[in-house]
Amino acid sequence: MSVTTDHIRDKLIKEIGAVHVEVEDTSPNRCAASFKVLIVSPQFEGKPLLARHRMVNTCLAEELKEIHAFEQKTLTPEQWEKQKAQ
Repeated sequence: MSVTTDHIRDKLIKEIGAVHVEVEDTSPNRCAASFKVLIVSPQFEGKPLLARHRMVNTCLAEELKEIHAFEQKTLTPEQWEKQKAQ
């Protein structure tokens, strides 16, 4: 399986109901081994950080087998709006 930024973005939108997703390939030469992801989803409402990360890890379980490093930031739409306003 070839993991791409578009594949990760599309899967998070579809399966977690993300309203905003930013995916950056942070690996040297953009070889799809390391990703940094920002995910904004109403499904994160009322969930602690660990539960949010588990949701993402479960969603991307197959992809994570191919990825060396994965950094994620998970926000609710309200948190995202506050962050953008800063």
